[in-house]
Amino acid sequence: MLATSYMESPIGILEITGSELGISSLKRIEIDLLPEGSDVKILQSCKNQLKEYFNRERSSFDIKLDFSGHSDFYKQVWKELLKIPYGHTVSYSSIANAIENPDAVRAVGLANKYNPIAIIIPCHRVIGKNGDLTGYFYGLDTKRLLLELENPLSFSRQGSLF
Repeated sequence: MLATSYMESPIGILEITGSELGISSLKRIEIDLLPEGSDVKILQSCKNQLKEYFNRERSSFDIKLDFSGHSDFYKQVWKELLKIPYGHTVSYSSIANAIENPDAVRAVGLANKYNPIAIIIPCHRVIGKNGDLTGYFYGLDTKRLLLELENPLSFSRQGSLF
């Protein structure tokens, strides 16, 4: 049975949905008050890991994910995104090449757009081939914030002095 929980984060209120199969959705929601939610074990574990991530105490997630109901192509892209190291970025074309489908750059972009488990499946680490920050469903400011959180020297707004 699906359960839902909520948490405050530096990017807003997050809604986490999952079951014994794993986390199936993690998204930011636009509301003013934090709703009550379930404290199912997997949801509590996810919230704890997200808090550690936002506090720079965690660089990878150790939580079961549930991709049920999504296409094999999307699952393939999301599994590839999980391989991107913390603090690093890759291009959409490098993901397409990694899944041995170099002509699928736009489809990789769509898989990123429809990623149901944002942050944990790090679609924010995918950038344009020329290094530009491109499309993020929470906005480029949020994408930059997440990249800056992971790698302050490379993605800070101010830049490094050295």
